[in-house]
Amino acid sequence: MNLEKLQESMYKLIVETSTNLPKDVRRAIKVAKERENAGTRAAMSLDTISNNIKMADDQVSPICQDTGLPTFKIKTPIATNQLQIIEAIHKAMEQATKDGKLRPNSVDSLTGENSGNNLGAGTPVIKFEQWDKDYIDARLILKGGGCENKNIQYSLPAELEGLGRAGRDLDGIRKCIMHSVYQAQGQGCSAGFIGVGIGGDRSSGYDLAKAQLFRSVDDVNPNEDLRKLEDYVMENANELGIGTMGFGGETTLLGCKVGVMNRIPASFFVSVAYNCWAFRRLGIHLHAETGEINEWLYQEGELVDLSQQSQAEKETAVASESSDVVTLQAPITEEQIRKLKVGDVVQINGRMFTGRDAIHKYLSDNDSPVDLNGQVIYHCGPVMLKDDVGNWHVKAAGPTTSIREEPYQGDIMKKFGIRAVIGKGGMGPKTLKALEEHGGVYLNAIGGAAQYYADCIKSVDGVDLMNFGIPEAMWHLGVEGFTAVVTMDSHGNSLHKDIDQSSLEKLSQFKDPVFK
Repeated sequence: MNLEKLQESMYKLIVETSTNLPKDVRRAIKVAKERENAGTRAAMSLDTISNNIKMADDQVSPICQDTGLPTFKIKTPIATNQLQIIEAIHKAMEQATKDGKLRPNSVDSLTGENSGNNLGAGTPVIKFEQWDKDYIDARLILKGGGCENKNIQYSLPAELEGLGRAGRDLDGIRKCIMHSVYQAQGQGCSAGFIGVGIGGDRSSGYDLAKAQLFRSVDDVNPNEDLRKLEDYVMENANELGIGTMGFGGETTLLGCKVGVMNRIPASFFVSVAYNCWAFRRLGIHLHAETGEINEWLYQEGELVDLSQQSQAEKETAVASESSDVVTLQAPITEEQIRKLKVGDVVQINGRMFTGRDAIHKYLSDNDSPVDLNGQVIYHCGPVMLKDDVGNWHVKAAGPTTSIREEPYQGDIMKKFGIRAVIGKGGMGPKTLKALEEHGGVYLNAIGGAAQYYADCIKSVDGVDLMNFGIPEAMWHLGVEGFTAVVTMDSHGNSLHKDIDQSSLEKLSQFKDPVFK
């Protein structure tokens, strides 16, 4: 096999998967946009998502800054050298990381050290299977941490919040799937897609669930029982009202695929793999001898132009332009924060500082390297590239899931005088209480909109704590017109808490048996 050509093909697969959303996913997003009510926060979010997809296309840049854990599923003819394929993938991963198409995401679990090239023990994941075809089938999914953390596994029988007893039958499986959508809320960048694995053991069940995400959004399950189950979930999950980004709305789920395998009598697992709207999954067919690409997968049908606005979207744009938008210039005063309320749209100008898991742990035990009084912390691990003269540039910079910082956030805001926190998915009661006591606000940015927000960043003014690696460092960013929605204010109000409660109430209507 031509190793150079094979590496080139794998590089193309990685870059396209990171930057070019598949046609079937675009069609699903288009349906969601047409379903949404004009002028709502959910409609605004879907419009931002559409703009972000177009920007990623035009700039060949990552759709989302969290390029996740790459998982390759590869089918090879008998006698194909799989070691060569692994070598080609590793070299392509390194090159794609160097070129800013992937964020360096491989971290030593014991030391926290980032390898810097996306390689390390267990990364990337490469799963091989032999088949009787004469070509190679290579597929890749980039599944970010925010949605990965909303995966869930149930052991039946089980008691489920809002749904009661889930037994070892098709109806119990149905309840698990509906509960999995509820528990994800907006933290997994809804509206999302789910893959479900029924049976197996704990590890094979999750593998089966993730394998469902490699199916086309448009396919029809050949198993009649599973087809009915998929249809039921798609018809009813959107009734939960969680909506895009957890803002409420008409679309919570964009796709549901279910697979089944045998199990042992003592175990009955239902495993759910949740994927965000930025469903980055592509595939190629390769010539087994030359390593050249013969065909791209998941590209059937018409390419949807999401930048074309429907009448409802035009109404949303007009409503957004006519609504009050609060401009905040950092540093921000407590008086300005106290005037904000849940639902307000804000635009931030000035300086903000990125801070993820490592930064929050560091600040809880140490002084800050910069004065954070009145400042904004952005839960973001950007994709950064350094040019030939040593200057850093932001290639992708959407928000990460904020709930991971719940143990630290409130204390850090009080300790350093931070006034605003930006992230996605909301935070919990400890942070909400601190916002009220201290005079702070939580701003929800649009998850996955990495190009949209990168465009708002006009300068990289410095960086601290680079020893944590590029995603976890504290970047000093100069921004203009950085737009987000107030979802937790300084008066004890939380949209996330309200949506969680209302969706739980709606979930309870699905407790009665459907499949008997």
